[in-house]
Amino acid sequence: MSLSNLLTLSGQVNDLLNASSVLSWDARTMMPKGGSETRSKQLATLTVAARDLLCSDQMKRALEGAEKDVAGLDDTAPEARMVAQVREAIAYHERIPAELLRRKTELGGIGHDKWAEAREKADFSLFAPALKDIVDVSREMAEAIGYEDHPYDALMYRFEPGTTTAELKTLFARLREGMLPLVQQIAQKEQPRSDFLYREYPVEGQMAFALKMAAKLGYDLDRGRLDTTVHPFEISFTRNDVRITTRVNPKYMPMSLFGALHETGHALYEQGADPAYVRTPLATDLVGLYAVSGVSFGAHESQSRLWENHVGRSRAFWQNHFADIQAAYPETLADVTSEEFYRAVNRSRPSLIRVESDELTYDFHIMLRVELESRMIEGSLSVDDLPEAWNAGMKSYLGVDVPDDAQGVLQDVHWSSGQIGTFCNYTIGNIMAAQLFERAMQEQPAIGTALEGADYAPLRDWLTDKVTRHGRRYGRDELLVNATGRTLDPEPYLRHLTSKFSEIYGLAV
Repeated sequence: MSLSNLLTLSGQVNDLLNASSVLSWDARTMMPKGGSETRSKQLATLTVAARDLLCSDQMKRALEGAEKDVAGLDDTAPEARMVAQVREAIAYHERIPAELLRRKTELGGIGHDKWAEAREKADFSLFAPALKDIVDVSREMAEAIGYEDHPYDALMYRFEPGTTTAELKTLFARLREGMLPLVQQIAQKEQPRSDFLYREYPVEGQMAFALKMAAKLGYDLDRGRLDTTVHPFEISFTRNDVRITTRVNPKYMPMSLFGALHETGHALYEQGADPAYVRTPLATDLVGLYAVSGVSFGAHESQSRLWENHVGRSRAFWQNHFADIQAAYPETLADVTSEEFYRAVNRSRPSLIRVESDELTYDFHIMLRVELESRMIEGSLSVDDLPEAWNAGMKSYLGVDVPDDAQGVLQDVHWSSGQIGTFCNYTIGNIMAAQLFERAMQEQPAIGTALEGADYAPLRDWLTDKVTRHGRRYGRDELLVNATGRTLDPEPYLRHLTSKFSEIYGLAV
């Protein structure tokens, strides 16, 4: 009975967080600019209400009874994991004053509007005051949460539990060691033809085609929809309502297409969660106070990067679907072959924009952001000096000159919403994606045959079985060990990049 009470109360927490998510979706897609100040207060009210219910005496009494109910179960049983996650979340939030959480949430709501204006005008100074407040409150959060070595570790805990700044340095060093020789060799090679990617592509046509491809991968349109936004995202209000967004450039079609495929991967994670977990702690991030099923943001990112890159950018995908895209843009792509299209959307060259960068150079964007975030939190980099540090880092990592703030320090939405500590998830997601995909192909060779025939169900079923249906039942490395036999391993990712780009550019391996 106490477990039932605990699930009733945690379900109400989930309801509050889903209501908050609805408001967040609206704020980033449809809300008029004037609504940001009051919307930030609404979001703060719901977030603090969820936190207060989570930490209430009523919840604690239910937890005590539930712990007795599950005492005889294996600690990996869903019910035991639900109880353990509520216990962990209460301990976490009791270290953070409610007023600090309220202030952080409000700043995130206001910051997004300031960021959008600054980005539109390519003027970082318009966003700097809001970012200073966000950095200050993030430092307070880190101190309240606690850490052993670096305050940035405390902030990453919300997104990638257990990951440390020291571990990331080692991981990034291994990636640079494996990637830099490829980048250097490609710099000496002729780039594939890509002029046709920059032709006129009507907005409505782009959205229709992007949604068509999302549906082919398995995105359930009865439980989802596609909209436009400044920065693409996926958001769910339980597995029964999972929405994706993309952005559109009428003169660069891949932006909308691969943005949608990326968010489709996120959506498949949420739509694939076990229906029995709806509104339970296994479909609710009670520590981060998000209504999300993914066990970590890196695990969630693994699905988006897998479907976008290992499937959506594969040669087989475009051999199968080039006729579809030609039908969508018959005159625009009349002089293009499927092989030319495949090579064009996989060309590797340093890019200013993270979300438009290729697989090989993408992680250098992440390394820079993690470095800058950790320095801001430790106090060795001021917000006022951030644009200069950003521009210098882009030159050092990718050899590119940043022309303005919109294409530089203002390009990502994360800081404006207070999400400091989450960028590592993208690289972790890349590594997990390759590790999972390699294992799926080894374990079930029929998956590869199916992909060659445009049948995405076998891969989707394998990922559902190994990853998405479990929601938050297993930790990230626990999930990886169950699925692949080992914890996070960058070697499959480096093998994938070496094989793919060596073939495209004729590199000596």
